[in-house]
Amino acid sequence: MTQVRTQRSRYLAFSAILFGLFTVVADHGSIIIALPSIANHFESDLPTTQWVSIGYVLAISITLLPMGRLADLVGRKPVYVTGFIVFAITGVMAGFAPSILTLIAVSTLHGLGAGMTQGTAMAMVVATFPQSERGKVLGIYMGVVGAGSVFGPAAAGMVIGALGWPWAFFGVSVLGLISMVLTIAFVESGRPSHEEARPFRFDWVGAALVAGTLIAFLQAMTWAPDLGYGSAYIILALAAAASLGAGFVAWELRSSHPLLDLRLFGNRIFRVGVVSSFIHFIGTTSAWFLMPFYLQVVLRYTPGEVGLMTAISYVAMMIVGPISGRLSDRLGRRLFTVGGLLFTTAGILTLSTLKSDSHVAIAIAGMIMQSVGIGAFNPPNNGAILGAVANEEHAVISGFLNLVRNSASVTSVAIATAVVTITMGTMGYPPSLAAVSAEGSAGLLDAFVTGLRYAYWLMAAMLIVGVVFTFAGTSPDFGLRRGKRPLAVRRSD
Repeated sequence: MTQVRTQRSRYLAFSAILFGLFTVVADHGSIIIALPSIANHFESDLPTTQWVSIGYVLAISITLLPMGRLADLVGRKPVYVTGFIVFAITGVMAGFAPSILTLIAVSTLHGLGAGMTQGTAMAMVVATFPQSERGKVLGIYMGVVGAGSVFGPAAAGMVIGALGWPWAFFGVSVLGLISMVLTIAFVESGRPSHEEARPFRFDWVGAALVAGTLIAFLQAMTWAPDLGYGSAYIILALAAAASLGAGFVAWELRSSHPLLDLRLFGNRIFRVGVVSSFIHFIGTTSAWFLMPFYLQVVLRYTPGEVGLMTAISYVAMMIVGPISGRLSDRLGRRLFTVGGLLFTTAGILTLSTLKSDSHVAIAIAGMIMQSVGIGAFNPPNNGAILGAVANEEHAVISGFLNLVRNSASVTSVAIATAVVTITMGTMGYPPSLAAVSAEGSAGLLDAFVTGLRYAYWLMAAMLIVGVVFTFAGTSPDFGLRRGKRPLAVRRSD
């Protein structure tokens, strides 16, 4: 694919893609913020209302790999633009939904559109710039993710308060249409060149198997904290996920045109990067999930104050990401991947010292340290992974990286919630975060904080494993080996 373009056209294309990225990241936070208002409007219970968000996340997850592969086959821009068309139309439909069941169905379709954009955005960014600038642009990419995570929910809260929950969907639909127009105007076609073109052979069986695996696994991880890991439903879901996952691996190893060529894991840079990313997200996501409970219920800060504290930590990520990416292009990536993991571990260990009467500065310091680590780790690690594969595989690998993040995040929340609730149960209190939200007795809150510390110790231990694994598996010039061709996947015609 021809990548010769002026600096101005590069940054116009980059800005268009980043605007779309911001829109999709902000959208998920907006949906979560809207859930209480949606429940009140339709008079639906919380488990039912949660499916507005669960269906959205499931749809994104099962779409990432297939749409990434499709984008590599037919071109990234067509898939990306189509994703925003679906995203915008379903956003409007969601705002006019007459019932909670209709809203759940439309929100799931909304997630399909979002997944089509997420599976291609990073690949489009990488294709816009030369390899020497990859770390820098992925750092900026990470900063925009942080910005969307902060400003999306904040803006949604104000819009919902003034106009009602439908306008959260209407608003992102407008942003989606703008993203589509900007992409059409400034981003090159992204269609494979004559040299890169391949016969259209899509792995439908692999797509079905990975979708089934993810649905079963994510369902198990979502409901395990409430139902318990010993419940029949969770056991069956995990068994189904394991069986379908084994089937997916067996099929992909035999297929001449796999959805995800598993031989890529034979490349050390790719293997170390993916495993490190999975460990990193397992170790960090639960902190963002549990901290609002601690800050609001234990320390009694308002939701607005908690949002401001979270925003401060995300700003740290936004600042560090581009710096880490730029420097890693020149100094090598191990310094920043290992250093980022160490910073994240230090942040989690700081949070593990929290008590019921701790000063809020400790919590803020821990969150900022964690954010610095995330910002330092992700850009160089993702850049190394993408640099280890052929250009024509970038979209499916971008989708795979998002899938790794989603799966690890759900797993992290499930594990941490289980640790906290089991601790509360063994101390004689209801094993439920709902009991914490109801602002129970001082003893119950002490039990929650004890479980919180145990969960953070466990996450810190996982991150330490990640530090050792990443350091041992990489060289100082990790991901920057000059003259070594990426692992191109040989496909049968």
